[in-house]
Amino acid sequence: MRIPGPAGFSSTRVLFPPGQAFRALLLALLVLAPGHAAADEVKVWAAGAYSFSDELGGFRITGASGIGTKDDPLVITEELNSSTPVTLTIRTTKPIQAFGAAGEFANGIMYMRIDVLNHSGQAWIEFQFELQEILNRPSVFGDGLSFDQRNKTPDNIWSSNFADFDRDFEPYDRLLFRNGKVDPLKTARFEFLMTDYTPRWTFYLVQDPRIPTG
Repeated sequence: MRIPGPAGFSSTRVLFPPGQAFRALLLALLVLAPGHAAADEVKVWAAGAYSFSDELGGFRITGASGIGTKDDPLVITEELNSSTPVTLTIRTTKPIQAFGAAGEFANGIMYMRIDVLNHSGQAWIEFQFELQEILNRPSVFGDGLSFDQRNKTPDNIWSSNFADFDRDFEPYDRLLFRNGKVDPLKTARFEFLMTDYTPRWTFYLVQDPRIPTG
């Protein structure tokens, strides 16, 4: 069981996240960045019991709202500037409590909606999401983090631009949307459920737009 996390805050944009861990992260970014310019690059948005950051680069979050229920999902709006994978950093900002009230606790049930603007200049013919508990390391079947792996016939996975999807749970937790297209300067909407039965303070959602090959 994890101890309660930092106090939550409203669904508004803030320049720097609260809490000791966040301050340590910001300090590290400042040390590594030439001329200490990184402070202007860190963007964190809060919604529900979580914060969402584009700190790893390659894309820009433009909004966040919701609490994570089916009726009021966590909604993240983004702009992707290339057709290469980018990683969304997600942190808990409120205490962990299994089956606790959404928005007041990080309860391990996160209904998501992600609206992605294709600002890459290339058409996307597939779009894949991958969950990671540790950055750049596959999230294995038994770690509790997945795209609702306990549900064999999910009815909550949908995209505005892709007709079909595939889920893989071993050795990765991946959700691939296929049979569709997202043209440049168009927005695609993705809906799905993320579950985390052994919650961590921080986890990651890799987003990988696919372009035609050959």
